[in-house]
Order: sequence, then C-alpha cells, then structure tokens
Amino acid sequence: MSNDRLGQLAAAGVSIWLDDLSRERLTSGSLQELITDKHVVGVTTNPTIFASALSKGEAYDAQVRELAARGASVEDAVREITVSDVQQACDVFSGTWETTNGVDGRVSLEVDPGLARDTEATVAQALDLWKAVDRPNLLVKIPATEQGLPAITRALAEGVSINVTLIFSVERYRAVMGAFLDGLEQAAANGHQLAGIASVASFFVSRVDTEIDKRLEAIGSDEALSLRGKAAVANSRLAYAAFQEVFSSERWKALAAKGARPQRPLWASTGVKNPDYPDTLYITELVVADTVNTMPEKSLLAFGDHGEVHGDRVTGTGAEAQEVFDALERVGVDLPDVFRVLEDEGVDKFSKSWTELGDTVTEQLEQAR
Repeated sequence: MSNDRLGQLAAAGVSIWLDDLSRERLTSGSLQELITDKHVVGVTTNPTIFASALSKGEAYDAQVRELAARGASVEDAVREITVSDVQQACDVFSGTWETTNGVDGRVSLEVDPGLARDTEATVAQALDLWKAVDRPNLLVKIPATEQGLPAITRALAEGVSINVTLIFSVERYRAVMGAFLDGLEQAAANGHQLAGIASVASFFVSRVDTEIDKRLEAIGSDEALSLRGKAAVANSRLAYAAFQEVFSSERWKALAAKGARPQRPLWASTGVKNPDYPDTLYITELVVADTVNTMPEKSLLAFGDHGEVHGDRVTGTGAEAQEVFDALERVGVDLPDVFRVLEDEGVDKFSKSWTELGDTVTEQLEQAR
C-alpha cells in the first residue's frame, strides 16, 4: 500500500522531496530506493541535517583524513564535505531531472546562514556554490530575510537556480515572488535562457502552529483554544492563493512567453511536532498541484503507511483561511510578532547548526591529524 498512497500523492501534482541527506544514505543505496519505491523526486538539506549526518557513523572518515593530510581549514573542509554530498545526490537524481524536463530531480544546498543579514556576502557565496557543485539540478538555498531578497534577485539574474527558504508569512512570500520576477527579468536582460533557471519558495508550516498554539494557550479563552492547530494550514492556503494570483499576472505571462517556469511553493517543516495532531496533517491538508512537499523520512513513511489523498485541499480555500487569521487577531494573537519571532528563530537555529557542523569537523580533523 505504501507505493499506492505516495503514488496517489504524486498523481495529485505534489512533488515528494526528502528533507534529509547523508553520505551513508548515498553510499548505502537508501536514497535510490526511496526514488524507486517511494516516488521521491528531490532532496532538501539544511545545516541541521548536515550537522546530524557528520556526527554519526564513519561515512566521512576517509574524506576527513584526506582533508586533514593536506591541512584544509575547517571552513574549507565543511564546504568540501557538503558540496561532495550534494554533487553525489545531484548525480543520483540526474535521471529524474531529465525525465521531468528539469522540474524535479533537484538537490538544495544552503549558503552559510550566518550571512542571512548580509546581502553582498550571500550573493558571493551563492555564486561560489553554484560553480563549486557544477550540476544543473542544484538549487542554492537563500533565506528570505529582508537582506536575502535582493540577494535572491541578483543570484537569479546570474542564472543561478534558487530555493528560497525560511518563509513564514504571506506578506514576505509576496516579496519573495517579487524578487523572483525581478531576477528573471534581469536574467533575460543578461542573456540567460529562462527555461534553465529553476526556483522554489519554501514556506514553513509546522513551526507556525507551534508558535501560535503556544500563544493561544497563554490567552486561554475557549475561542482561542478552539483555534489551535489551524493556523499553519490556513497560512499555507493563503500563500497558495497569492501564488495563483501572481503567476496568472500579465507580468508573469510575459516571462513565461520567454520560457520561464513558475517558482513553485514548497511546503517545508511538514513533520508534525504536536503528538495530538495526525502525523500526516501537513501533507494531507496541503495537497494541490504544482507544489513540492519536502518531508523528513519519518513523515514520508507515515504517509506511505496510512496517509490519505482527498483531492485538492487548497484551491479556493483562501476565504476560509482568512477567517482563521481574522479570528486569531480577534483573540489577541500578534501575527506580525509571530512571524518576526519565527524568522529570527529559524535563522538562529540554522546558524547554531552551522557552528555545530564546524565544531564536529574541527574535532574530526584534529583526530585525523
């Protein structure tokens, strides 16, 4: 049944991406099995995923010894290790990339999240990563901070495919889509073929419920408590309505006529954090065509075991979703503050994971020397 359930999800127009990557997953054939058996058509990574992968097992030992022998710096070692994993994953997905005409078969690699508030450094590193990985199915991840928005535009203008990450609010998502359109217009002016430039917009889901539920419980009224577990799905549905609006505009149609492809919404952070909620909640309730759902393996297997596809759960739900947000404001949830907190926490979490990754590599290099 697992193939059927995930197959139904894929047939509904949802691209299933795995939110995980490690050397062991690559060398053991685990990633290839997920592609073959579970309809997985892409991979996303982040600093937390790499920090976890490097701290376990022996898969990186040989490369660490080689790096230590030539006196590589910690920064260079981290970059070479992560680039190597992503190159291998890009190669594993090359067939998917070809058969989907470049829509899927994508692998993401993030710029140093410590640069999230530095436009110039983000642009420079995005271009460096694009050259270092040297695979057409790479997506360079750039956070959707205010400083990240112009970096997104400038990287796209140079022909770099981008995964915009850490999007929490519809307002910021609209700014991201604007940065995407700006980037494609500049890319066309720079002589790039727009058909070769890909982008997804990673709209985070579960963390929205985690933060808002906490505030609803602090408010404590019956109306507030009745809204728990509703914000994240409503937020995502409002985002999809914005996506439909922007990508039916005349401005978009002019770019599409030049071969551009839409920046698909990617539902990120779809592992359910509250055990009181169904473990497939953020998959089932966000089924709609032209989207990506990137899942930790636990969520992917859970859906394969008992997930259900009830058709399109998103199109036409904007008004109902807005009612949820109106109710949240009515009971006293400060939504702008929620989204500020989530962005700051997201950047901070990834920055800490990047530091942990550096610490792990430092320790391993010292042991190898």
